[in-house]
Amino acid sequence: MKIPQPFQYQGSKRGLAPAILQYIPLHVRRIVEPFAGSAALSIACAVENRAEEYWLNDHNKPLALLLNLIVNQPETIADAYRKIWRNEDDDCDTLEHYYRIREDFNRTNDPKFLLYLLARCVKGSVRYNSEGLFNQSPDKRRLGTRPATMRDNIISVSMLLRGKTVVTGQDYRDVLANCRETDIVYMDPPYQGVCGERDARYFSGISHDDFVAALDGLNERGIRYLISYDGRLGTQTYGEPLPDYLDLTLVELEAGRSSQATLLGRAETTVESLYISRPLFEEMKHIHHASQTADAGTGIKQKHPRSFASICG
Repeated sequence: MKIPQPFQYQGSKRGLAPAILQYIPLHVRRIVEPFAGSAALSIACAVENRAEEYWLNDHNKPLALLLNLIVNQPETIADAYRKIWRNEDDDCDTLEHYYRIREDFNRTNDPKFLLYLLARCVKGSVRYNSEGLFNQSPDKRRLGTRPATMRDNIISVSMLLRGKTVVTGQDYRDVLANCRETDIVYMDPPYQGVCGERDARYFSGISHDDFVAALDGLNERGIRYLISYDGRLGTQTYGEPLPDYLDLTLVELEAGRSSQATLLGRAETTVESLYISRPLFEEMKHIHHASQTADAGTGIKQKHPRSFASICG
């Protein structure tokens, strides 16, 4: 099944989701995303029926409200998008229309306006100024997702997640404090190497030290988790690494060639870091070993995740 995605979101793990899923068991009680963004990983998990429940959280409250509408009121948000969207046959100038919707969103924080902005802004890149106002420019080359396509994507996501998903707009630490041992937590926080202490997507970034302390707390409680956190472009590394005492396994995932590097004539590949908690890594290693043993006993050959096999040794 094709993985539906209603809107672009810079930093979304839609492209990397299949690789990340290699490190998540096939049957999970609940997937928790404290930094949900476009919820790309949970949607990918739902396509494969990996979990019984999902908890989507994002500190960007209009975004959290938008996710809730997509999951629980798909027809409402699809109808609203159709009314807001304009095509080339309309009398209204499309750029003028975009800026007017942007003003409406900044005045109201209405998630219906946010969906249009995400569909039309440059590279799906959410940007707020120091006053908390959305200030990203429109992509002048396109008009955004057409309403019929948007409706199909929204309905598809709702069918996958409705009735088994909770959506909140809390601080990530509050979410982690309420996670259970049966959960698997996937975290894609604002990248320190890009955002520092301030992230334009959320008005403020997260403290590296606070984040490390929260991970330490998860370790003490035996919570299984994965983290996408910084990475490198060519030989240049971004951000402070997570400390060794957290006992995490680092896997590097190739995210493709950097568009910026290509423009500069350099063939550099973006590599993203995926950190796996010790309990989850040991569980997956056991599953992988058991699967290999079963295949050997039956003479059946299956394709196992090559990257997981390589880090298991």
